[in-house]
Amino acid sequence: MTSRELAERLQGVLEGDPGISISGVADLKSAQSHQLSFLGNEKYLPQARVTQAGVLLVSSELKEQFSVPVIRVASASDAFTQACALFAAPEIHFKSGVHSSAVIASDFVLGEGVSIQPNVVIESGVKIGARTVIGAGSYIGHGTVIGEDCLIYPRVVIRERSLLGNRVILQSGVVIGSDGFGYSLQKGRFVKIPQTGFVQLDDDVEVGANATIDRGRFDRTWIQAGTKIDNLVMIAHNVVVGQNSILVAQCGISGSTTLGNYVTIAGQAGLVGHIHVGDQATVTAQSGISKDVPAKTVVAGRHAVPLRESLKVEAMIRKLPEFWGRLKELEKRF
Repeated sequence: MTSRELAERLQGVLEGDPGISISGVADLKSAQSHQLSFLGNEKYLPQARVTQAGVLLVSSELKEQFSVPVIRVASASDAFTQACALFAAPEIHFKSGVHSSAVIASDFVLGEGVSIQPNVVIESGVKIGARTVIGAGSYIGHGTVIGEDCLIYPRVVIRERSLLGNRVILQSGVVIGSDGFGYSLQKGRFVKIPQTGFVQLDDDVEVGANATIDRGRFDRTWIQAGTKIDNLVMIAHNVVVGQNSILVAQCGISGSTTLGNYVTIAGQAGLVGHIHVGDQATVTAQSGISKDVPAKTVVAGRHAVPLRESLKVEAMIRKLPEFWGRLKELEKRF
């Protein structure tokens, strides 16, 4: 589409040639004259000044002038997301029906327009809502209930008695409802503690590739509506994650820990069990969290030394302002 049409679609203000033909999107560094790019962060201004993009999306608040036509919008990042959708390949649609290679129990219930792909296994007592897609090679365990408009990608495992709401997305390799990590040391050997609970994923939850969510030990592991979970995340038994939270790659949540709403757990962070993270709190990358996190706070830090030494170091760190003042006074005197 032309730069003028693009500006209209994105509800922006065009500055420059209205007739430039745009046929795709790209980042600032690799964009060519037929592509749209964007400046979402001012630290990339040097790249934006020399970009070869045909048109550049920038914030209306930015007063900088550029050598290429620009479309000024409220949020360049949000507008670029819309633009990506405009130029995306056609959406893939799966034909409804059950593939002949699927192995399905006789008492399952399918809603209208459900698509069951090749080599799927569906056990007894399963219910699947309208227009849901079960990707090739996936396994759906006994008594599982899956809502409407869900997208289960190939090679997903959903164990027995799991409950999925509507519009849930599970990327390839996800395992829902595996046994929690529970053992009791008896007479010198570890004895498995039965894990009799289940997993509940509410509406609009998305789980990334190869993430794992364990079933509750005796109740449920519960991921509430709108929460997004990245690849390679591990969530243990009886964890509760509140609404619209973000869990980033390789983070781990230990058993019976609860997260509030709008919580962010950054990459490779680890949380011990039986603690609570309050609403709108943020745990930064590679942090190790061993106690409750109050709402609307940002926490950071990790232990990498023996505990007693670590506690001594933390105590000394708290005194650094006092030490610094004393040092400055000594410098003045000597």
